[in-house]
Amino acid sequence: MKQMSGQSAREPSYLLLYRALRESIVAGVYPYGSKLPSKRTLAAERKVSLVTVEHALAILADEGYIATRERSGSFVTYRTGDLFAAAPTRTTAPQPRRHAHGTEDAFPYSVLARTMRRVLSEYGEKVFVKSPNNGTAALRTAIAAYLARSRGISVSPEQVVIGSGAEYLYGLLVQMLGRARVFGVEDPCYDKIKEVYLANGVKIEPLAMGHEGIKTEALATSTASVLHVTPYHSYPSGITATASKRREYVDFVAARDGILIEDDFDSEFTVSAKMEDTLFSLCTEGRVIYMNTFTRTVASAMRVGYMVLPPSLLPLFRTRVGFYSCTVPTFEQYVLASLLDSGDFERHINRIRRKKRRAESAAE
Repeated sequence: MKQMSGQSAREPSYLLLYRALRESIVAGVYPYGSKLPSKRTLAAERKVSLVTVEHALAILADEGYIATRERSGSFVTYRTGDLFAAAPTRTTAPQPRRHAHGTEDAFPYSVLARTMRRVLSEYGEKVFVKSPNNGTAALRTAIAAYLARSRGISVSPEQVVIGSGAEYLYGLLVQMLGRARVFGVEDPCYDKIKEVYLANGVKIEPLAMGHEGIKTEALATSTASVLHVTPYHSYPSGITATASKRREYVDFVAARDGILIEDDFDSEFTVSAKMEDTLFSLCTEGRVIYMNTFTRTVASAMRVGYMVLPPSLLPLFRTRVGFYSCTVPTFEQYVLASLLDSGDFERHINRIRRKKRRAESAAE
């Protein structure tokens, strides 16, 4: 198993151990069906506590790499041969894609109001200046830093594009990638995804969902060269794709010289101790476009979304759609940038995640 010395010293011990074990499993050091060393053995080898080991194993189990059997140990369920994990994915009841303000989960109004006043005070008349076409540097920089902290995505602000919600960005993607392509979508999926693509003259191909994500046989017979997926809590099925299924998606577009659109809506509110790997970070060939919005995390009235383009697609973006003006007011962009930079946004996310964990524990 690889040593953890190369990882950042600032990263928690359980995440260092998790990453080392995951890499060993994917590399075949621990093949499918094999038993991992005992918790005490891992703790002794790595000079960490049993609690650290248990935490790392819990994350691996959540992501479908291993299955833990009481009094027997932990066994590898990740299979490289057939590209999907054997353990079924735990799903939750689907939630509507909206955020009702005024509920306990809503972003605190007092914080939002204070931030707006601060932005008006600090930026003054700059809030009336037209935004660059891809968004203000302040918000793009803040998003890039946030993604590095929270999602393990390392990108430059230049790769971030701001738009008025996911639906607007879907339309930009069609114009950028071209209407001649077939777009594969999850079946079922969020209705607006299909509606926007069809309204833009794109042929879509519904791909049947299984309990781990899109079924392997549906992918095998698909003619799509663009694949639009929601790996975490796909709506309305509530399915979260396993680690192996995520890699299958990446391999699918690589084999077809295609593009993968990763719609990461709702991912921030996961109850897992560690968020699942993004397709963007898994793909080393620059074939994934990452998308998210602030509609769920701040307010439904905050119609602000963003996408992260791989460097290879930036010239195509500039040529085909880069002339469009940014559709988000400069003031709102500065407010969101301030929420991200101050830590207020992440404090809100962490508060909701702790609340959901407590609720889940009480239900058990």
